Amino acid sequence: MSAGEQPPPPAPFPAPPRLKVIGAGFGRTGTLSLLTALNQLGYKTHHMIEVFGKPGQVAAWRAAVADRAAGRPLDWRRLLSDTADTSTAASSPAPPSSSAPASSSSPSPSTSFYDAVVDWPSVAFFRELLAANPDAQVVLTTRDFDSWYASAARTIYPVGRMGAAIRPPPYLAPWFRSLTEFFALHEELMWGGTFGGKFEDREHARKAGGACGLDDDKVYEAHVAEVRSAVPPGQLLEFSVVCDGWGPLCAFLGRPPPAGDPPFPHENDTAEFARFAEDMRRRAKRLAVLFAASNAALAAAVATAAVLLVNAVVHRRHAL
Repeated sequence: MSAGEQPPPPAPFPAPPRLKVIGAGFGRTGTLSLLTALNQLGYKTHHMIEVFGKPGQVAAWRAAVADRAAGRPLDWRRLLSDTADTSTAASSPAPPSSSAPASSSSPSPSTSFYDAVVDWPSVAFFRELLAANPDAQVVLTTRDFDSWYASAARTIYPVGRMGAAIRPPPYLAPWFRSLTEFFALHEELMWGGTFGGKFEDREHARKAGGACGLDDDKVYEAHVAEVRSAVPPGQLLEFSVVCDGWGPLCAFLGRPPPAGDPPFPHENDTAEFARFAEDMRRRAKRLAVLFAASNAALAAAVATAAVLLVNAVVHRRHAL
């Protein structure tokens, strides 16, 4: 550096890990099958199932939503850490008015990281991920819109609605925080974010722009068009988990097929997920009964305590 030259400002976060593969398809386009395939090829792959049950991951991605909306840098090290709880310092995003990054705690240097991402929440950050990893190979899992919409409407959407309806009373909230914050992330990134609260409007889901501060994020067909235009030639594979297999994927990634010639994975089909959704529905109903019963019990306890208190006061007055 020459005399008088100012040093560059320090980076807000340590250098992020480099992604090798970015999955650019929405959930229900075969992302779980692609996750399984990439892991069999030796990648360490992030998917929404990696977020569930990991409070640090939920907090990190919710913070990323707030950071992006406020124009703050994103902490990719925290977002792509495979540690179960990447931060105990932050359990919710910082207010948008804050000038400091909401994600203020990063993993230790010994932490391992994902080197591939698919599905939500990462697909909502496709543009930022590609900018941070310009050499990454991009796999766009494809599915006809009508087939995709019918599947999503039977699976992830009703599960998200049921999750959003889980509202424990304040005195039970700490025991359900990880669950409610997980579904809050769903709402912020997917149903309220990407689809602008209008997923049930089929044509909006097909073409319209998003909302919730995500700066013109596109919905299904526009998202596909954006991926095609944003990714440099030679870095994009459009891939159908139903019609394609190991051949096109391995040729694109430059990796040999898994040993033993296993069939290409086909995970989490609509019927399988619909059974999961029905199980979630039953569990949500039981939780609603639990919350109602606990509220009734609390009300009864408060009323009993009030009666006893009044009686004690009356008795005391009569004794004087």
